[in-house]
Amino acid sequence: MIQPPRATRTTPSSPEGIPARILLFDLDGTLVLTGGAGVRALDRAFQDLYGLKDAGRSVPFAGRTDLGIIRDIVEGKLRRPLAAEDAAAICERYLHYLEEEVERSATYRVLPGVPALLTLLTSRPDCLLGLGTGNLEAGARIKLARADLNRYFTFGGFGSDAEDRVEVLRCAVARGEARRAHSGADGPARVFVIGDTPLDVESGRALGALTVAVATGVVSAEALERAGPDHLLADLTDPETFLRILDG
Repeated sequence: MIQPPRATRTTPSSPEGIPARILLFDLDGTLVLTGGAGVRALDRAFQDLYGLKDAGRSVPFAGRTDLGIIRDIVEGKLRRPLAAEDAAAICERYLHYLEEEVERSATYRVLPGVPALLTLLTSRPDCLLGLGTGNLEAGARIKLARADLNRYFTFGGFGSDAEDRVEVLRCAVARGEARRAHSGADGPARVFVIGDTPLDVESGRALGALTVAVATGVVSAEALERAGPDHLLADLTDPETFLRILDG
């Protein structure tokens, strides 16, 4: 059951112009839906390189890193370990096809409330917006470019940084903290992880972040609730609710 936000933690105050909050947004199912563009691009890459059809069939994608997905396909369907040269070749071919698939996807869409919320958050000097996604960085930028959303995210952690989602988030936090240090911040920021899968919740919790689950992807609100996020939202259409979470 989706519940109103709970004021469970205090948030550090911040001198004007110095961000005290790092907000890490997942991408697929949280910011946009690409209409299966990533799966199609990966299928085409494996077909080209190995003659393997429907490579992504029966492989879980939600909340995972691109490299983890690629490893599952290579080890499970090609029956061999994932070599570094294979990973590089697959990623290169995947990114080549991803741009085409995203551009022509008939069901690509930005999820409700996202542009307005990102615009509002960007206007707040106490917030730094970043990505925390399993996508390769180049793939993430391709997916966001169609909707002109890259401008909101100057840093992040990506599937090209690490295969493990917690490490992806650690990379994002480190980059966010480097920007805070440049602006004169003293002490660590409060970190928020916003995503649409139990893996987003679990990795955010492992990092010690406050987790906000949104039921806009393929995972039901009930399944998200079982993962135990700090807050569960139907979507991101109510900026006041989101701001109460930040300032709770």
